[in-house]
Amino acid sequence: MAFEKARTWHTKLLNPIVNRMSNVDPATLTWISVLFAAGCCYLLATAGRNSDGGWRLIGAFALLFVAAELDALDGAVARAYDKVSKYGDWLDHTIDRLVDLGLLIAIGMNVDWISVHWLGWAAATMTLLGSYMGTQAQSVGLGRNYGGFSRADRLVTTFVGIFLGSLMAFQGMEDLAIPEVIASLVGFDGINALSAVLMISLLGGIWTFLTRAASSRKQLLDGE
Repeated sequence: MAFEKARTWHTKLLNPIVNRMSNVDPATLTWISVLFAAGCCYLLATAGRNSDGGWRLIGAFALLFVAAELDALDGAVARAYDKVSKYGDWLDHTIDRLVDLGLLIAIGMNVDWISVHWLGWAAATMTLLGSYMGTQAQSVGLGRNYGGFSRADRLVTTFVGIFLGSLMAFQGMEDLAIPEVIASLVGFDGINALSAVLMISLLGGIWTFLTRAASSRKQLLDGE
């Protein structure tokens, strides 16, 4: 949840743009963000560990940045011009989840960077379960639970991983070795910038699931 608090600051930076978007439908911004996110996923899935791959990762970074800004703008525009709606909230959260999963699965599909097939799917699954715990708390009247490894945390982690991955690709760097004990457990003996994104997202998803589940359980039992 470390970067979640930066949202207010970021929203203020967007105000000059929001002030020029009175005639824009927030849902349109949401759908456009999907196109940029899809392009990012394609580049993440196909980037090799050479100079071409480095440029693909830079392209992925740029596309993800635009997608993230559009995702922030849709809500800001909706609030600024009294266009908040249940449909817009539902659409925004649905697209957020699809983009979250798409990014992790796309990285996991890249055999040049990821040597085990399960890592991307495991990270995506735990990310989804962590998010589910937040919405499930809301469904039983507790309010949305944002504890744990937030979407903002995961997004920053992904940006850093993509940037470092591009540097590794341009310089032809090999994976960093990990201890044999850990390697025997996870099924691979080295870690790179993109596999680190998946590992952090996986562990963050587990932490989020447990944190939110424990918090919801406590609130529900205390309220009985």
